[in-house]
Amino acid sequence: MINNKMTKKIIILIVAFLVVLNVNAQGKYGTDEQKCKENLSLYREYYKQKNYADALASWRWAYNNCPQASGNIYKNGPKIIKERMKLDTENKSDYIDTLMMIFDQRIQYFGKEGYVLGLKGYELIGVDRSRSEEALGYLKTSLDLEGNNASVQAVYGYMRAMVNLEKSGDKTKSDVLEAYTLLSEIIDFNIMNESKVTKNFIKYSEKIEDLFTPYANCDDLLDLFSQKFDASSEDINYLRRITKVLENKKCTNSVLFFNASSRLYELDPSAASADQMSKMSISKGKSSDAIAFSKSAVELEEDASTKAKYYLGLADAYRSAGSYVSARSAVYSALELRSGWGEAYMSLGNIYVAGAKSCGNTFDNSTVYWVAVDSFKQALSDEETKEKASKSINTYSKYFPTKENCFFNGINSGSKHTISCWINKTTTVRTSD
Repeated sequence: MINNKMTKKIIILIVAFLVVLNVNAQGKYGTDEQKCKENLSLYREYYKQKNYADALASWRWAYNNCPQASGNIYKNGPKIIKERMKLDTENKSDYIDTLMMIFDQRIQYFGKEGYVLGLKGYELIGVDRSRSEEALGYLKTSLDLEGNNASVQAVYGYMRAMVNLEKSGDKTKSDVLEAYTLLSEIIDFNIMNESKVTKNFIKYSEKIEDLFTPYANCDDLLDLFSQKFDASSEDINYLRRITKVLENKKCTNSVLFFNASSRLYELDPSAASADQMSKMSISKGKSSDAIAFSKSAVELEEDASTKAKYYLGLADAYRSAGSYVSARSAVYSALELRSGWGEAYMSLGNIYVAGAKSCGNTFDNSTVYWVAVDSFKQALSDEETKEKASKSINTYSKYFPTKENCFFNGINSGSKHTISCWINKTTTVRTSD
């Protein structure tokens, strides 16, 4: 009896050893190295010529007979199968299953599970919307495994799947909002930390914004975040996400934004949190606090482009306090860092508009709009501010003095005129009629 058991164990061990030996002997090219290399070479030539129909047979042979031979089998396979899917629509479901198997086999032989699952979910959502729930599962696992290193396909696919499921009634608005806040953090990380994928994240962030726009009203955002916000929270990343999303969606005039910004500044007095505190202080009429916070933002920031943005925040703070000379000086500082920046010229024009009534009599007040419009015209050169600059020009040109008022004050249309008081600028005389 003992001898029989020992014999069986020995036989099992020998069989296992022979199986391993056989697999190792086959190597990455399988049982027929020459034929494997021929099929790999053949399908690749067709693939490079975008002749996907003729590439199919040799690709399939390589996929089935030497799956470890090359990672290109799995990188090229989805394109070949999707092209076949277009030609053979009756068997679309079978081809989708094949597509999914390609990603599974890629993980089996070449690893990178998190990355590949992101591609798998992205491709599935693209070929079959009805399988959004399944795709979301792959994408969620990918994001969990990869974190900030998640692929742009996984990030975009996750948002697209979530929106599909909300439209079908399987997910809620809150689920979409949660997805957006999660993805925003990954997107921001990949844009801020420039790498070879940054360009793609910038491109796809716009597509994600388009998907999110129907859900981006302040009421829904505030309702979602208010339910989870804890004034004593020490989760800096979550506080950053809240303030970032609310700021992007122009939802800053709220108690939640103020409380989240205040808490973030307590825990992490960064340039960004100081800037947020300045904006909130302005909205509450606390100009001196706003100026202090904005100065802190400028001092803490090292990036020139971002520092320029904070200088405009400082200009807003000074403008709210009625310190127009200091406000203009802050704008000039921004322009030194970002020459020709339309937003800076828009800010400058708004400073002149706000300070118009502080210059002399009614006629003098109306002449200030000449320099305001001059600034708005400079903002026309920036595509990002061209439209609103044009609107401001049309709006404030109506406040120019009339021909009669100019004649009465001894000046003629088209001549040069120096506006005194705090402005001290020479401009061209224009009339509203």
